[in-house]
Amino acid sequence: MIIYTPPKPATSIPVIDISGALTRDDDARAAAAQAIHRACRETGFFYIAGHGVPADLIAAQFAAARAFFDMPLDDKLAIHMKNSPTTAGYEPVGGQILDSQDATAEKAPPDLKESYYCGLDLPDDHPWAMKKQRGLGHNQWPDLPGFRAQTMAYYSAMRALGDEVLSLIALSLELPEDWFRPHFDWPGATMRFIKYPPQPANAAYNQIGAGAHTDWGGVTILAQDDAGGLEVRNIAGEWLEATPIAGTFVINLGDLMARWTNRVYLSNMHRVKNNMSGGDRYSLPFFYSPRGDAVIEPIPTCVNAQYPRAYAACTCAEHMLEMFRRSYGYLPAA
Repeated sequence: MIIYTPPKPATSIPVIDISGALTRDDDARAAAAQAIHRACRETGFFYIAGHGVPADLIAAQFAAARAFFDMPLDDKLAIHMKNSPTTAGYEPVGGQILDSQDATAEKAPPDLKESYYCGLDLPDDHPWAMKKQRGLGHNQWPDLPGFRAQTMAYYSAMRALGDEVLSLIALSLELPEDWFRPHFDWPGATMRFIKYPPQPANAAYNQIGAGAHTDWGGVTILAQDDAGGLEVRNIAGEWLEATPIAGTFVINLGDLMARWTNRVYLSNMHRVKNNMSGGDRYSLPFFYSPRGDAVIEPIPTCVNAQYPRAYAACTCAEHMLEMFRRSYGYLPAA
């Protein structure tokens, strides 16, 4: 395993430039892998710069998200996520409780956000869509010109970037860089667009845009606007601001990746408090997880005397369904 000396609690989130790594230069890839290794053990969060995703594609996706949320509420409710077996569609304000930082999480107030989910665009009778895996088919598209084409173009760019990030994570774990590839051929890759209204003065205690939580799956690639409000907890329990940095994405690991790495890498608590800008906050997280039937058990390079095996094997689908049940209080319709 790569040599690593535990640090003092992080005081900032690192920025890792992967432009050299994308040229396939071995030294640049090794340097990026080393930086990712440290970030994944210290905070589970890092920014990436030099990622190659066109700025105009990102801007167009934010514009599409704003157009969606500007639709009349009845039009959005007509494509409610409960109508889809893969939970693709609209989630109204208060539809989710993310806070999971203590044993009283089930009593936490609902989040102050609304969102829209979609996945890979497959016909409902496609063999993989019929598996009813989150992120594969059963999308509910709004009646907005160009929305579907724009979103799928952005989705493709995020999936390609996700593969690059996974190859660097593999190298960071002293694995072949294509180690994750067979698990992501039909991935549970879900796009989410989120709108956070300004934090109201009369909000309930601990009711914020997104309560303190960890993500559920593999790797999250987040584009955020310039409103601010994302906070990440360090190992000392202190909250660090994930300040928007132009031209970067925020990368973080989910619970499934922490399980896969036998807790060597962190799935870290984070939250959103839209109390700084005075206006709406928009973000575009892309959740990149393995195929539903992928068996998740500790990666061999992550099991040793310091890290004895901590988890039994499970499938990705089993893990994700349990996370969904905890957060929404129901399971998707069969």
